[in-house]
Amino acid sequence: MIILRCCVIDDEPLARDLIASYVDKTPFMELVGKFSSAQEAIKVILEEEMDVVFLDIHMPQLNGLEFARIIPPTCRIVFTTAYDRYAVDGYKVNALDYLMKPISYEEFVGAANRALEWADMCRRAEDNSRDNRYLIVRSEYKQIQIPVNDIVFIEGLKDYVKIYVEGETNSIMSLMSIKALENYLPSSEFMRVHRSYIVNKSKIRVIERNRIVFGKHYIPVSDSYKQAFTEWIGSHSLFPPSGIGN
Repeated sequence: MIILRCCVIDDEPLARDLIASYVDKTPFMELVGKFSSAQEAIKVILEEEMDVVFLDIHMPQLNGLEFARIIPPTCRIVFTTAYDRYAVDGYKVNALDYLMKPISYEEFVGAANRALEWADMCRRAEDNSRDNRYLIVRSEYKQIQIPVNDIVFIEGLKDYVKIYVEGETNSIMSLMSIKALENYLPSSEFMRVHRSYIVNKSKIRVIERNRIVFGKHYIPVSDSYKQAFTEWIGSHSLFPPSGIGN
């Protein structure tokens, strides 16, 4: 059984104790600590193997959004806040979920189950050899196993991703951020070319101007990723690269 090691960070004692009590009553969770500020928690999070942080956003000195940017990517974040205006910013820092106060145990369990599914997917992947790698995603109440080598490209759509698989007519949609999926995929084989796209480098056959062509799909290469992509082309070209925009 997977046990998720958790901590709670909130400057409000009642809110902090409530979430801590939820962790204690959830069988697959272990409470490592509860803290009134991000400063108190940082040493524990960096030194311990932490799986999930339940993190308030509106805190003095170092707020939750700022703190989320220095947490290791292997530690997932669930924001707990009374301010819904932070929702979009929360997903930008790869939050697993976003819970509005007051938080019921039912809402908490929903976020906890998402964290458990993520941990299960990551640990399953670690247990498989390089030649038999796969990921398991949830899509329309089903769990679907996808061989990593068969992924052609991934498209990010706000809180969802669309995974395009070789040989499949339809893409697979799953509730997950593209950043979270990027952290899982091997960087030696997959490349981010746009804020909304990740491509499997081995599947690239045609590059047309600033776009990668996969059949009827044209994947743009944005300025932020153009240099890295051009360098990759150059390292595999039989002629001097002239830039993908030419």
